[in-house]
Amino acid sequence: MAQSLSVKGTGGEDESGNSGICDVLRILGAKWAFLVLDELMEGPQRFNELKRRVSIIKTQSLTDTLRHLEQNGLVHREVFPTVPVTVQYSLTEKGSDFQAALREMEKWAQKWGSKE
Repeated sequence: MAQSLSVKGTGGEDESGNSGICDVLRILGAKWAFLVLDELMEGPQRFNELKRRVSIIKTQSLTDTLRHLEQNGLVHREVFPTVPVTVQYSLTEKGSDFQAALREMEKWAQKWGSKE
């Protein structure tokens, strides 16, 4: 039987009774968010460069994920007035701060992930 992540009285809840995990999932719950954040940790990238590096993500899904991450303050979108317009994405301080958690998740996946 699965345990609930939000247990009353643990101190991990906000005033509305939601746990911090719920906040993280709301921000990072987009299907491809972790993969995009991982790629942007390598440094700023233009949209097409990012698209090539995460080729398993369809263009519209990548666009949606980047918008979601930008709206939640993890990704910065910069537009350069070139012809055609150049758009570059980079991590904000908030996005960069997630790196430690992502590395821990990678360690967990290496230890416990499927061995196909």
